[in-house]
Amino acid sequence: MSKAKVGINGFGRIGRLVLRAAFLKNTVDIVAVNDPFIDLEYMVYMIKYDSTHGKFQGDVSVENGKLNVNGRLISVYCERDPLNIPWNKDGAEYVVESTGVFTTIDKAQAHIKTIGLKVIISAPSADAPMFVVGVNEKTYDKSMSVVSNASCTTNCLAPLAKVINDNFEIVEGLMTTVHSFTATQKTVDGPSSKLWRDGRGAFQNIIPASTGAAKAVGKVIPALNGKLTGMAFRVPTANVSVVDLTCRLGKGATYDQIKAVIKAAANGPLKGILEYTEDEVVSSDFIGCTSSSIFDAKAGISLNNNFVKLVSWYDNEFGYSCRVVDLITHMHRVDHS
Repeated sequence: MSKAKVGINGFGRIGRLVLRAAFLKNTVDIVAVNDPFIDLEYMVYMIKYDSTHGKFQGDVSVENGKLNVNGRLISVYCERDPLNIPWNKDGAEYVVESTGVFTTIDKAQAHIKTIGLKVIISAPSADAPMFVVGVNEKTYDKSMSVVSNASCTTNCLAPLAKVINDNFEIVEGLMTTVHSFTATQKTVDGPSSKLWRDGRGAFQNIIPASTGAAKAVGKVIPALNGKLTGMAFRVPTANVSVVDLTCRLGKGATYDQIKAVIKAAANGPLKGILEYTEDEVVSSDFIGCTSSSIFDAKAGISLNNNFVKLVSWYDNEFGYSCRVVDLITHMHRVDHS
């Protein structure tokens, strides 16, 4: 079976890293990129150099008005309106919608001009079916034309929550994500259209923030619907975040028993999605990690056999981008079965 042909709309952090992930994994072909704010020469520069993830390990240049990445030609467009992007010209079957703007089914469907083109929103969506690879991607069916890859935090939390709930039953839980700053934050204090403190300087502060990541787990694991909620702290680091899941268990277990179950899942059905470590790690150790969730066995604690705090790391940029590619690969397999 041929590889899925993919277009990327929005060449920001996730758009660029989806491209890197695609070339690393070699399971999909990127055929086109659209961004109205970045010209072709600048795209070459932005692919080649990255302050967080380092220099691209390959060749990037301009050839006949297209991107040439490792000898593969990629069309480039600069359209503001998705209706005007000629995805069909390049044979794209799937579009990664990574602008952060078109996050509902109605808005994302602007990409779809012919039957067969599908859109993967690289963000949570209010109404699109939401998938977390390793958790619920098998519920995808070929009738779906717009889907969401959920958030980076949901991709970290859901595999861990699934393992714990399947084995010990989560009665209720609270999640905190200690999250690196993102491009939506301010470098210095400035006005915020939402909560006032969201406008405070990202490099100077630990900023409490809202997140729907924990509640979204209930959408991908229906058994946990209404049992989890959470919040975030935005902190002055450029990449890698960490989830703290504090939960009450229905079936009592020692912390060692919990660790053993997570380790077995990481080495078995969730290999490549969930990892297990007992090393004395810190956040920067996970820059470039392709897994969704790396359980830190030494960081967690338990109060008793029914009340535990579990800690899991994630590269909120690259790990997530790898799951976007994996979801498309799975969709393509199902669509052509």
